[in-house]
Amino acid sequence: MRLTRNMKNISKMYEGMNLDEEQVFHKSKLVLAIYRDVVWRTIQEANYVREACESYYSNELATALTYLNDFAPTEKKDKFSDKVSCIFETKWMIDLVDTAMIKIYNYHTNGKLYHEILSKCYITAYPMTETEILEYLSIERTSFYTKKKEAIKLFGIALWGYSLPKYQAIFNGTDAIEENELLYFFEEKQNTY
Repeated sequence: MRLTRNMKNISKMYEGMNLDEEQVFHKSKLVLAIYRDVVWRTIQEANYVREACESYYSNELATALTYLNDFAPTEKKDKFSDKVSCIFETKWMIDLVDTAMIKIYNYHTNGKLYHEILSKCYITAYPMTETEILEYLSIERTSFYTKKKEAIKLFGIALWGYSLPKYQAIFNGTDAIEENELLYFFEEKQNTY
């Protein structure tokens, strides 16, 4: 496979951020591959928790939550708390991916195309076939696979180089990470390498 200019630039970003390009690429593919299932399970679990609260405790969710917080026996509250915690932990993963996808969309070279490729392949509720994606994007198969690989590698940088450090800084209570310091390549202007 021919190394495109964009792929060379992406590789330089990995070097600059001290990220293992191949390892992050494979991790990124895995995260993207499970994303749709995680979202589906989260929606199902949230609906289950809501339905259980409404049917057992009240017809209004707000009243049910107040009841569980203030009056429910400890074992019910603990079981409910575990389910809700799982939902919120999954929500953090979804937020991380969404933050990375926004960064990709704003990338100065092919950002919108990369975003579309990842969205159609991994993010949207209903996946498109390869033929549908090629037709939708009006690109050739070879070009599609090159752009898809670039998009996944850029997603890795956006997730491991931007989203995770930013969220870790928030949870650690530090302001050590400035958005403009993280990824200069996400600026609107074209960087030269």
